[in-house]
Amino acid sequence: MPESNEPRPDNPPAADATTEPAARVLRFAYVAGVTPGKWIRRWEERMPGIPLESFMSDDGEQLSVLRDGSADLSFVRLPVEREGLSVIPLYEEQPAVVAPKGHEISVFEEVELGDLSEETFLDAAEMGGPEMAMQVAASGAGLVILPQPVARHFNVKDAVVRKLNGAEPTQIALAWPTDSTDEVIEEFIGIVRGRTAQSSRQPSARQEEPKREPKPDRRGSGVKKPKVAQRYAPNPDKGRGKGSRKKGKR
Repeated sequence: MPESNEPRPDNPPAADATTEPAARVLRFAYVAGVTPGKWIRRWEERMPGIPLESFMSDDGEQLSVLRDGSADLSFVRLPVEREGLSVIPLYEEQPAVVAPKGHEISVFEEVELGDLSEETFLDAAEMGGPEMAMQVAASGAGLVILPQPVARHFNVKDAVVRKLNGAEPTQIALAWPTDSTDEVIEEFIGIVRGRTAQSSRQPSARQEEPKREPKPDRRGSGVKKPKVAQRYAPNPDKGRGKGSRKKGKR
């Protein structure tokens, strides 16, 4: 096709300078067993102008969601590689043992680890994760030790879960990239740690209060009037001794 004779602009049109930046959205991930509902409710009450999005991640992805930017923060299960991250331990999880229905531990509410020395234990990581490990345990292939919140979360059919004493507890922490720390993230951290809305450590409470306008001068134009000496009526008794007042005629 023949080229158009119309002149071409030297520079392509620039992007509209009035385009507003995308609204801030705070995203966080959490591993199975973490129940973030209370933190979400508190955030919506205090920070309604910033949407909060959450999603569950596998234990193997609890850090990758931070590396690839899918989440701003992540509730992780320790231990984790902490390089480049800020990590705040939050709480410990009670261990539990999972066995098939009909197993002898079913008649107890809690079990001592020392009483299970003759049992075969499965490795949840080798089984492909806690849910798959619970399914294998339900088949009778062995027992598996998991954090109690995780076992209750998956609630696999034909498996029983009992509190396990004597095993090391696991720990949940909140992690985020150190370089991305800002006031929005600090606000969320404060909510997770239980700080009140009035806490001086909360960014929202540290916002500068609007300055009050000065009160109008009710004294007029502000020009001072010259003082006028006050005159008082002479005291008729001044200079007279006691009883010097003339007595009126009777």
